Amino acid sequence: MATVVGIIFSNIHDKNVSELTRRRTMASVPFGCRYRLIDFTLSNLVNSGITHVGVVTHYNYQSLMDHIGTGKDWDLARRSGGIKILPPFITAFANSQNSLVNTRLEALKSMVEFISSCKEEYVILSDCDVICNMDLSEMINAHIQNGSDITVAVKRMYLTHDVKNVEIVESDGDGRIIDVSDANGIVTGYRDINLNIMVMRRQYLMNLLMDASAHGYSSFTKDVIAKNLDTCDFRVYRYDSYFAGINSLTDYYMCNMDLLSSSARDSLFNVKNRPVYTKIRNSSPTIYEEGCNVKNSLIADGCEIYGTVENSILFRGVKVGKNTVIKNSILMQDTLIGENVSLNCVITDKDVVIRDGRVLSGHETRPFFIDKLTVV
Repeated sequence: MATVVGIIFSNIHDKNVSELTRRRTMASVPFGCRYRLIDFTLSNLVNSGITHVGVVTHYNYQSLMDHIGTGKDWDLARRSGGIKILPPFITAFANSQNSLVNTRLEALKSMVEFISSCKEEYVILSDCDVICNMDLSEMINAHIQNGSDITVAVKRMYLTHDVKNVEIVESDGDGRIIDVSDANGIVTGYRDINLNIMVMRRQYLMNLLMDASAHGYSSFTKDVIAKNLDTCDFRVYRYDSYFAGINSLTDYYMCNMDLLSSSARDSLFNVKNRPVYTKIRNSSPTIYEEGCNVKNSLIADGCEIYGTVENSILFRGVKVGKNTVIKNSILMQDTLIGENVSLNCVITDKDVVIRDGRVLSGHETRPFFIDKLTVV
């Protein structure tokens, strides 16, 4: 069996949801009652037998370290391999200008020492906000059988003018990539989009990084893949199950709302032999007081519900006061909602307090966001 090391980028897409990443990395953004975004990527790797993982950090990674800890919740607390937090520019010579990295290729160039010290034959690169339950071993096996230089995971999706920050991958009948371009709200219809999961030989990646450093390349897709389509064998791996990408606060809202559908939940959490792992916490059961009303919602442990909750997602420790109505909203950990409050299409970060009698409403295309530790 081929040996594989995984590398996860924790900060690449922080600017897409700046509201949620002011104090944390994209990887540690809360999702679906009890998870963080990185849980899905870590679980995909572990469920595929990959037990050596490097998480490339950039800034604001205190909450990420708190969440991952030793990695024991993902069975990654190992003497050999396991999970490694990789701060930027491990060596003194990796960043002579003392600047922050902005792309995957720049991040990888700063991690050359880690990559070269790995013993695995193959490397799999993944963003942290890839919300899917994928058997990566199938992708790795397809890569080896095809003998390609790089294999890129794609999914066929319908694009509208509103879709931005995604890359379109075009391939021929044999799955060989013939073009890569940005959607930018111009291209519509069904297209294969890049899931930002790639497999290649570790030594091949090392050679790419040396060449990229020599030529001053900064973009993996535009400078490495797009410029070498004629001379290298780059192929696609098609993924057909549920996938969600977060490119804006609206995307984050809609991806969470997807979980209220049984089909999306089953595609993510009810896949045989592929559970989604997260940090385990000991919380008391949720209290549903007499007279409360809860419909079509996901509610974590440790909540207190005195009012009405419909089509909403509540994280741990949320309290909903009497005669309060919560609809189509996402309330993160330890949010306190007073009495006679009305919320619709609202996202609260952690430790928000909303006093009695407040009425707040957004829209599903533009949810109303309340920052951490805010009192309304």
